[in-house]
Amino acid sequence: MTTQETRLGDLGERELTRHIQGRIPATEVLVGVGDDAAALDLTSPALVTADVLVEGVHFVREAAPARLLGRKALTVSLSDVAAMGGVSRHAIVSLCLPPDLELSWVDSLYDGLLERAAEVEVSIVGGNVARSPGAIVIDVTLVGEAEQPLLRSGARPGDLVVVTGELGAAAEGVALLEQGARLFEDGQLSATGVWTESSAEALVTCLRAQLDPRPPLALARSLAERGLAHAGMDLSDGLSSDLAEMCHRSRLGARIEAAALPISPAVAALERARGGDALPLALHGGEDYGLLLAVDPAQFGELQELAGVWGVAIGGIGEFFEGEPAVHLRDDEGEHLLPVQGHDHFRADGSQGRRE
Repeated sequence: MTTQETRLGDLGERELTRHIQGRIPATEVLVGVGDDAAALDLTSPALVTADVLVEGVHFVREAAPARLLGRKALTVSLSDVAAMGGVSRHAIVSLCLPPDLELSWVDSLYDGLLERAAEVEVSIVGGNVARSPGAIVIDVTLVGEAEQPLLRSGARPGDLVVVTGELGAAAEGVALLEQGARLFEDGQLSATGVWTESSAEALVTCLRAQLDPRPPLALARSLAERGLAHAGMDLSDGLSSDLAEMCHRSRLGARIEAAALPISPAVAALERARGGDALPLALHGGEDYGLLLAVDPAQFGELQELAGVWGVAIGGIGEFFEGEPAVHLRDDEGEHLLPVQGHDHFRADGSQGRRE
């Protein structure tokens, strides 16, 4: 008899696969879950992206509720497609799981995956399961469509450097998890860690930013359809790293103003309380999952109006210029080169964050 406490090693691969397939709703594709491959009918150029979440690298099992992890596993790929001006259509989910893992954990993961997929009208059309010697691995491949993909390489001299949302909250969330702060499966605060209840609102903001990010999907698609950006990408590895990448791809320099950065008020409050500085988290923290855009100044007003329609905060933080592909920061000490310190899996210097 199968129960939620049944361990995967006792259940077996085929029964686990059938169990997962039984949870996935039927979809309007040529061939969906159950065959060797899915068959899709796309009407526009396809966008295909893949993201993997690895236990011990991107998350700690005890600190990341499985339902929220399922939501995030899909969301990080949704953010990639949106940043290119596309709409996501179909997902393939592959799991590497240790045999001592309980079936209830897999079901909670799929609760989050299916919930997020339903919110954005994405169908899960296939996947795979395999045994892991220890760490859980969640691999999502996402297929989307875009009439005219928005690339990282289109910035022009004089364009504004524009970001959506607030910076630093997800990185602060990592620190809070390390200090024992926790969320329940429903996203409500379950433990404050070293903090008091007076900080509860700020804790929830940062923990949700880390565990259940909400990229501006609708705005991204709308601005691409209207041609309101010359270049775009999502903010996943950190502003310093991602903007340096856009500069490299566009063969331009960029100058940003420290005073213009939209630092999350929750991060600013928590960092003040601990005697820290929120600026490094905003510059290098990563996993903000907002948009980084190159925008003609003449179109910025229209973009602001569109962002207001979708309820998304947006701001210009600098400009691109002809010069070496590098980022300059202007602060109280003047203008200087901004080091690239966003997350990098393979650097040996302790890069920040858990994002790939």
